Amino acid sequence: MFNIERKSEILKLLEQSGRAEVNELATHFGASCETIRRDLNEMEINGLLKRTHGGAVLENALTSAEREYPVNIREIQRFTEKNAICKLAAAYIRDGDSVFIDNSSTCLYLVQHIPRNFHVTIITNSLKLLIGSNEFGNPNQTFVCLGGFYHRENFSTYGRLSLRDGGEFFPNKCFMSCAGILSPSLFTDSSLLEVDTKRLMIERSQEVFILADHSKFGRASQVFLADGESIDCVITDHQTPSDQLAPFEEAGLKIVQVNSDPAKGKQ
Repeated sequence: MFNIERKSEILKLLEQSGRAEVNELATHFGASCETIRRDLNEMEINGLLKRTHGGAVLENALTSAEREYPVNIREIQRFTEKNAICKLAAAYIRDGDSVFIDNSSTCLYLVQHIPRNFHVTIITNSLKLLIGSNEFGNPNQTFVCLGGFYHRENFSTYGRLSLRDGGEFFPNKCFMSCAGILSPSLFTDSSLLEVDTKRLMIERSQEVFILADHSKFGRASQVFLADGESIDCVITDHQTPSDQLAPFEEAGLKIVQVNSDPAKGKQ
């Protein structure tokens, strides 16, 4: 198990029970107590949790279902599902494409799955994505960062300058996530600051893909993002129940679901 996968699972366990003990985690993962302590210490440094004697508790417990975790927590939550979704989504990118990728934690892993020999222009308002791309150092990928005000918790840009810069582009494809999908006509988001940029790129892109893990379905967040008529395809993980997806397929919206084997996808 990769380090980030273990941390993702630790966060999931903390969300379920409120606290976790080192010995219990070591048994759960088949890892040493030293490894678990190192994980917990690193997660505390990054503001993901608070260390206690013999274990840890969540540092940023939500007080409302509509409040959003900072991106440094969201990028670890459900990592396996998000990474599998991104791998499947990358199959829709073609050599020579220009694509918009939003600041969502779900889309952070998309760039690394684009074939390295593809020449792709990537437009984004995510500073986290830009920083992460340095690890791969692909000279065939050209990045365009939208300007604007800096959103500290989301590592992103927003505002009038972001809209002005985004207005210069007509991407082949747009990849973004959202905070909640309540129905085929109600895709919602949590950030009032960034939703205008996302709406603009939906309007200007030839194809729009929503990347959403199973936790996004059946819930609504603070602000309207789009309806199904503006979206070409929804890509989700294998845990999303078929009865939740049925209304979207009946409405004519294309649904692509990752198999239980993350290496494969089904339609």
